[in-house]
Amino acid sequence: MILSRTSQYAVQALIYMATQPSNAPALNKDIAAKLGVPAPYLAKILQSLAKGNLLFSFRGRLGGFCLREDGNKITLMQILLLTEGPAFTQSCLLGLKKCSDEDACPLHFRWVPVKKKIIDMLQDTTLEKLAKAVESGKYRLADVPGQLFEQIKT
Repeated sequence: MILSRTSQYAVQALIYMATQPSNAPALNKDIAAKLGVPAPYLAKILQSLAKGNLLFSFRGRLGGFCLREDGNKITLMQILLLTEGPAFTQSCLLGLKKCSDEDACPLHFRWVPVKKKIIDMLQDTTLEKLAKAVESGKYRLADVPGQLFEQIKT
């Protein structure tokens, strides 16, 4: 279960938004600049997250995006199911179209318990936990130098 670039950008953008004041919409171009990601690509991702009911989307001069719910109510699993699709937790590690207990790939029975632990971790990890970890300064939000993160926080 390697995350796509879309999922990576979605999680980073949502963590950034969770670190911002809750009533202030964040502009796509500002988020993209802070994270060092392409703004047009991020705009499509944020729109899909809005369609998936994780974000509010506001048009116009004072527009932007903000979280629909508090970060403690949004799990990493919810985000990844929107960006990766429902097959995210069901796909075969080796990429086979059919892989089940009855028709298993060579890694199936070793992968199932690992996958369950990963799924449990994703369901237990909230956006709020991730945002607090980043705000503590112990973890980075994006591939930017440490001093640039200080600018992200402001």
